[in-house]
Amino acid sequence: MSDARARLLSLLSLLQTPRLWPGSELARRLRVSVRTVRRDVDRLRELGYPVHAEQGGLGGYRLTAGAAMPPLLLEDDEAVAVAIGLCTAATQAVTGADEAAVRALRKLLQVLPSRLRRRVDTLTSSTVPHPFSLAADPVDPDALVVTAAVIAGHERLRFRYRDEGRHVEPRALVTAGRRWYLLAFDLDRDDWRTFRLDRVTELAATGARAATREVPGGDVAAFVADRTMRMAPTYPADVVIRAPAARVVDRLGGPPPGTLTDRPDGTCRWLAPPDTGEWHARRLASIGLPFEVSGPPELAGHLRSIAALFRAATLDV
Repeated sequence: MSDARARLLSLLSLLQTPRLWPGSELARRLRVSVRTVRRDVDRLRELGYPVHAEQGGLGGYRLTAGAAMPPLLLEDDEAVAVAIGLCTAATQAVTGADEAAVRALRKLLQVLPSRLRRRVDTLTSSTVPHPFSLAADPVDPDALVVTAAVIAGHERLRFRYRDEGRHVEPRALVTAGRRWYLLAFDLDRDDWRTFRLDRVTELAATGARAATREVPGGDVAAFVADRTMRMAPTYPADVVIRAPAARVVDRLGGPPPGTLTDRPDGTCRWLAPPDTGEWHARRLASIGLPFEVSGPPELAGHLRSIAALFRAATLDV
């Protein structure tokens, strides 16, 4: 990278900090003259970056919001990170995000140097989605934008959830597989609640200030995981696996939860404690050995549904 381009990137990085930068301070940080700073600022303006200058003894430069999207100047590692992020966004359950991500990724790959394209290809080719990622209806991107803005602004939010009005103080957005959850303090119920964002409609920021509240336990992700697990039906599992217990333990990298008992015919019986159908299915799939479900009927039905999805996806292949 040329010194001029590297300096331009450094200048842009400094200007993105929300403060007024005196020209002398920028010159000191970049180790150039004030005249060079002025030339670099003019270059950023030519590229479309809205750099505002204030005159006087207390003046300086700052980056303001522009009317048009200027070209991005990215370091090598930043460009690779953006490309990987776009690959991930192409699989997310946000309305229109997959198509927009694919278009943006196509544009980025056209201008990436070959050495960076190889890094992106290596990372994406070695990453596969989990076959049992939670499905969800697409989320309205406007809902994400409004909710994120309200959280950042510490405001209260009103919306409808399953045809019921809610008045909350949002705390965080949490992703789980392809689902988005909103963790918020429900003012009408005086308690913390978790809402699936694909079921939220008619969002409206109220402008009222939200109180500062601490999530029970202090860990947002753990709290949401606990709440969502409570909402999902759970049941034990009784499974006969056609392999010795030692082979099952070896496949899992350790003993599974519950009890695993060898049988005289060379198979083993796994009595798993109550859990969701998704987690029972994940563990059985990760073992990768033939098995038979002895119970309960809920698990058998869940596995039949998953098998039907995979069968339908491969009929024409």
